[in-house]
Amino acid sequence: MEWFEAIILGLVQGLTEFLPVSSSGHLVIGREILGVEESGDLVFEVAVHAATVLSTIVVFRHQIWNLLKGLFRFKYNDETDYILKICVSMIPVFIIGVFFKSFVEGLFESIFVVGVALLMTATLLFLSDMASNPHKASSMPANTHRNGISYWQALAVGIGQAFAVVPGLSRSGTTISVGLICGVRREVMAQFSFLMVLVPILGEAFLQLVGGEMSGSSIGAMPIILGFVSAFLSGLFACKVMIALVKKAKLSWFALYCAVVALLIFLFS
Repeated sequence: MEWFEAIILGLVQGLTEFLPVSSSGHLVIGREILGVEESGDLVFEVAVHAATVLSTIVVFRHQIWNLLKGLFRFKYNDETDYILKICVSMIPVFIIGVFFKSFVEGLFESIFVVGVALLMTATLLFLSDMASNPHKASSMPANTHRNGISYWQALAVGIGQAFAVVPGLSRSGTTISVGLICGVRREVMAQFSFLMVLVPILGEAFLQLVGGEMSGSSIGAMPIILGFVSAFLSGLFACKVMIALVKKAKLSWFALYCAVVALLIFLFS
């Protein structure tokens, strides 16, 4: 992988991580367009995903700090409740990471899989718009669950995140759509969707680092660093944009985009 290819792929990752169009799927598409050979590992993908997680931490730094302060009061409060629900949401993706990692890595070699998964993303986004009309959000009854989300809803969203390890099935699109379909309000789901991914991705990056997989990767250190920086900077912009879009805009426009990209993949792959 050349340095300019790493920068382009980092930009693709950062801009598409938070938009409901699948960053992993677009990385596969980007590799195909640029002619970048599959490295046989997920080191670059993990690095650029970690970069967008860092951008999430920057954007939500105040909320994260408040959650940590509440946690260390050592009593069950709103902050502890929120963190426990995030922990519940991480259970499904933890199971996938432990038992199905090799299978998931193999999916990144097929652009046809990306096309099918993008169609699934489009379907979920259409369904979520039907279940939650943003123009009627203000007239919806107040959510009685603490922090606006229940434990079963957190688990359902977590199951959606576990399936979203498939390239082309948007993580943000899937988790937000599942949450909206389950009755979580848009403003609650926007934040929960972005915060729930922090620990899984940072944990995977840490395991890659301590396991020596970073040094053993066929991709050089410089492309990984450039991709990381590129993804971080573009992720800062995309995260703020997506928060505003989830609260007000129709997600079906992104569904149409995913469907068109899927069609192009089927026609030209």
